[in-house]
Amino acid sequence: MSKLFYYLILFLALVFNSEYAAAYQEEKLVSNIKELQEAIDRSQPGSVIVMKNGTWENLQLEFKGEGTVDKPIVLKAEKAGEVFITGTSYLKLGGNYLVVDGLYFKDGYTPKNSVIQFKISDDLIANNSNVTNCVIKNFTQPDRDADDHWVEFWGRNNTLKHCYIAGKSNTGPTIRVFLKGNEHINNRHQIVNNHFGPRPRKGGPHGETLQIGDSYTSMTPSYTNVSNNLFDRCNGEVEIISSKSNFNTFSNNIFFESEGSLVLRHGNYATIDANVFIGNDNSENIGGIRVINTGHWITNNYFYKLKGEEFRAPLAVMNGIPKSPLNRYNQVTDVVVAYNTWMYCGTPWNFGVGSNIDQREVLPASEIRSARAERMLLANNLIYSEEQLPILKLYDTINGVKFENNYFNENIENTLKTSGIDLATITIEKKGDYFYTPKEKFDDVYQGFDFETIQTDIFGNSRENYKQAGAVINSAKTDVPLVDFSKYGAAWFKPAKENQNLKPISVSNPKDLIQAIKDAESGSIFLLEKGDYNFTESLEIDKKLTFKAKKAGSLVRLNFSSGENTAFRMHPNGKLILDGLSITGTYKQDAIRTLDTNMSSAYNVLIKNSKLENFKSILKSSKSSFADTIQIHKSSFINFENGIQIAQEKDDTGEYNAEFVIIEDSNFENITESVIDFYRGGYDESTIGGNLIFTGNTIKQSGKSDKVKLLIKNRGIVHVTISKNVFKNNSVEFIAILWGEKGQKPVDNTIINSGDFKIVENLEQKLMY
Repeated sequence: MSKLFYYLILFLALVFNSEYAAAYQEEKLVSNIKELQEAIDRSQPGSVIVMKNGTWENLQLEFKGEGTVDKPIVLKAEKAGEVFITGTSYLKLGGNYLVVDGLYFKDGYTPKNSVIQFKISDDLIANNSNVTNCVIKNFTQPDRDADDHWVEFWGRNNTLKHCYIAGKSNTGPTIRVFLKGNEHINNRHQIVNNHFGPRPRKGGPHGETLQIGDSYTSMTPSYTNVSNNLFDRCNGEVEIISSKSNFNTFSNNIFFESEGSLVLRHGNYATIDANVFIGNDNSENIGGIRVINTGHWITNNYFYKLKGEEFRAPLAVMNGIPKSPLNRYNQVTDVVVAYNTWMYCGTPWNFGVGSNIDQREVLPASEIRSARAERMLLANNLIYSEEQLPILKLYDTINGVKFENNYFNENIENTLKTSGIDLATITIEKKGDYFYTPKEKFDDVYQGFDFETIQTDIFGNSRENYKQAGAVINSAKTDVPLVDFSKYGAAWFKPAKENQNLKPISVSNPKDLIQAIKDAESGSIFLLEKGDYNFTESLEIDKKLTFKAKKAGSLVRLNFSSGENTAFRMHPNGKLILDGLSITGTYKQDAIRTLDTNMSSAYNVLIKNSKLENFKSILKSSKSSFADTIQIHKSSFINFENGIQIAQEKDDTGEYNAEFVIIEDSNFENITESVIDFYRGGYDESTIGGNLIFTGNTIKQSGKSDKVKLLIKNRGIVHVTISKNVFKNNSVEFIAILWGEKGQKPVDNTIINSGDFKIVENLEQKLMY
């Protein structure tokens, strides 16, 4: 072979390698953080960096590089779901055309402001990048008040798809889109095909699942697309999604039993099309769409069994504040609501929501929401119910709202008596789970301005030849399932369910019980033999555990005699169930108490058919702790210094220490201070607001040492029921002070030498804005 030919072959090889090697580059397997960072530093367009299966602890990674549309730089798991990111970890992306695939964040939290962030610095932003097939589960801060986001969008054209994200219990939206600067507006981010799993009730504001923009960038264009996602029991606060920017699209999403709404909080010109909202008969906190601002089109949506009202109504149209500042409420104008179906909902349409003119005595003029909706159109909608209910609820007049060709069945009352809301015969046919359509064809529809742009129904069936009211063209094919949970999230991941087949564990002495608690799975039931169980240490509750008398009516006595500050100490995710027990202390302990710090997730307590006596308090919570439910049924509490103390959030920022406190058919005697101290401060409407049900109880000889002479303290709690109780010989001035504006009043109570109730119509609270 001649030298000329040799050099020609060498030259061609070099050219081939330089121009095409990236397209055919082999995967680079890395097994530790050092190798990973080196591989990232050496990456070229087309590089594929593979993280070895196993646990990567305290991974604080900056993934940067410059891929191309045809040759992205890929960072992926050796096998999706078997690369675990734990400890204090985060991942930041910077550059172009980067892909992250198959990582699992668990058993840790971010030491920064985000878990995954499409930005390394202000000078190194991610664009055209993609996070896919990943899971972030329970990667929550130890301190519930610590603020972070699990995914932060910056830059443009970034995508989050086919991910499962669930369990955030600390402050801050789960997903946050930022628009601070021209490089972040007109971003056209894609949030698609994800499963947003349960977000627990937070007990305060800032618990959204998704927030797009903020008040001060709310007039900027975002064009973020949120489509084909499942929002599954996202209960953090009233806003599941908080849209705070312009031109966003929300389409083909499923909102499944989520206690909140899709909220058009700030910003204009949103498109809300072909979404499904599913509620149930058990919760009155599941909402639909809340409307604020200008120019939105709400079409082809299906609402099923939504029982929420006011802020959580199936359709809530708010009043605005005249000349509103950016962070409050702008007037609703030029909004179209067309071709939607409300099936088995509560009162479907609520107008003038948030009107607070009657609170002028406790609010500044700048907070009064008196600007009514203008130039709003509701047309070609379908409403069906088997309950007798009004079609709408008005909190103010609605002269600026027009109705055309909306149809409802005979059980619903048109209290407005206006045209355009028409009584019709509607015969319902079940098509599948949660899915019903009318047999009739309501083809007399209104053709409004730009209505020709509504070209399909909720399933994508063409409306060109079928002009029919409601979300579904029932003459078209409708045998597809309304909800298919398998379509969402990471294909390799399925959320674990609690083991329901655990056998009860019989225990006869304290030593065995302590060991059994340590060894038990969540959901375990301990059946206690008759007798005395003496403890010199606290019982730690960090999972769901039931303590129950093995034989109903037998005397099972748990005696706590040490100097410990509690009998049962609640940890995050702990659920304590006491059934049929006698529990005594030495006046030195709290019966139940939370950890003093790091109560990252909610706990629950259920006491039934039990007797507790001689403790400092029934339950004492720490600041930043949160109980989803505290429930007491048919139990007795004798000789306590304090009752239930869930009033540690005194910063008046809308936070509170429990969501549901339900006490029924129980006895309280010689509680020297208040029986309940339950507090929520701050003028905030982003949450359920706390629930107190106190009914069928007897309270005697209590409250004598309380400084303000108040037996039940419930300041700021929104939902309070006090009924059918007996109050006898309690040394207090008032039993409770109730909030008249929220409809609170005592019902059928017997009061003997125990003060009385006081009703304050408008409660003055600290403004948070």
